[in-house]
Amino acid sequence: MTQELYKQKRSLELDWEQEYNESGKYTLNMVLIDDKIKEVITQIKLEEAKVAHRVNKIEDAQAEVSIAT
Repeated sequence: MTQELYKQKRSLELDWEQEYNESGKYTLNMVLIDDKIKEVITQIKLEEAKVAHRVNKIEDAQAEVSIAT
């Protein structure tokens, strides 16, 4: 899931760069692309936090098993 989000972010960055190269200035469309990039970054952070939480739960469970044995 996070890989897809990173690909989406990169695609938006390329769109932004192309828009800049075509117009030579900061446009309204670039503002919209910036907003989309920020949304994707937020989604990436949420997904990475979910993964980190799962890893922590697994490590905690493993620690409890090793203590019990």
